[in-house]
Amino acid sequence: MEKGHKVSGSDLVASEITENLKKIGAKIFIGKHKVKNLPEDADLVVYSPAILRNNSELKKAKNLNIKCLSYPEALGELTKKYFTIAVSGAHGKSTTTAMIALILERAGLDPNVIVGTKMKNLSEKNYRAGANKYLVIEADEWQASFLNYWPKIIVLTNIEREHLDYYKNLNNILRTFNKYVSHLPDSGILVANKDNSNISKIQFKKQNYSLKQPEAQKLKKILKVPGSHNLSNALGALAVARILKIPDEVSLKALSEFKGTWRRFDESDLKIKNFSPTGGTCSKLKIINDYAHHPTEIKATLEAARERFPKNKIWCVFQPHQYQRTFYLFNDFVKVFRNNPADKIIITDIYSVAGREKGIIKKKVNSPKLVKSVNKEKVIYLPKNKIKNYLKENLKNKEVVIIMGAGDIYDLTKELVKSH
Repeated sequence: MEKGHKVSGSDLVASEITENLKKIGAKIFIGKHKVKNLPEDADLVVYSPAILRNNSELKKAKNLNIKCLSYPEALGELTKKYFTIAVSGAHGKSTTTAMIALILERAGLDPNVIVGTKMKNLSEKNYRAGANKYLVIEADEWQASFLNYWPKIIVLTNIEREHLDYYKNLNNILRTFNKYVSHLPDSGILVANKDNSNISKIQFKKQNYSLKQPEAQKLKKILKVPGSHNLSNALGALAVARILKIPDEVSLKALSEFKGTWRRFDESDLKIKNFSPTGGTCSKLKIINDYAHHPTEIKATLEAARERFPKNKIWCVFQPHQYQRTFYLFNDFVKVFRNNPADKIIITDIYSVAGREKGIIKKKVNSPKLVKSVNKEKVIYLPKNKIKNYLKENLKNKEVVIIMGAGDIYDLTKELVKSH
């Protein structure tokens, strides 16, 4: 749209993203996909890999011989036209991409940027349309999407068991990452997190970074975003900046001003009236919205919260994301909820992802079963519609509440704000 193109699109459910697109001029259709939503004079149709091949709008586009590309295919075409820096890994992709984007912008390199969330330092957008040769992207491994990309620099934040509905096991994940890294040209560079043991199995000349590096402590002092995982993300961004000959002075200043991204330890204050017999208000209640949905991310976020709020009582409201992830990583979820620094954890029902669930697995796993396996007093199950009242009855002054998950659980914050 910024380049003058006419854009329309469909989504099953409205969101902040679709509302923002409407505001800047896109025509958005919400609800069941219908053939009439597709303009017959469209030049290009881009669809999510989650869209089923019998989707009515996609079928119509193909019948009309309109060029159809999946999102990774469309992005892949762009990576061939630019000097592409691709950030990949199980966790930390969005934050590291946004950090690199900010450094390049502050260095005057005017980069193009495409990331999977909104960036606070870039006017809450999930992109930046630049005028230079650089393209910085978040390169997702789901369904091997990143095999469509041809970068000059790859940043690997970490590799672990994730998306097992597709990969089945770690060996398949490693095999796919190795194939992806082979897309680098002979002059290409792999920036690799040395602290992650699985990355050592990736074959390519590497420029390593690690929390053990001397600049790690210096970075820790200046970063506004908490947690050792964000320190690791910043080290990866700094490594890229040095490859591009950006002075440390510019990079460190940019990182010190990095505000984070949407739903990644996203802090806000809220005053909330409770339902206790004494009444009154909870002053300075801290709400943190976080996208964490993998056991490793949950652990990192809760540890970061304890680091940021060492003396406060910490609550966590978690919505598991996808039945298949919950099933395949069940024991990892049990372990992380048994051993973490939170004082109280509420687990609500699993968020089902359209087009990505198998009925047989949905019968094998649920949130009450997860809570029962954790078997800790501080961990309870509640249906989503009962959480707001439970919080209002039990929250006290100066407590921290983390609303966590990749589904629609972040609506809970809006509900709490709306009721006041």
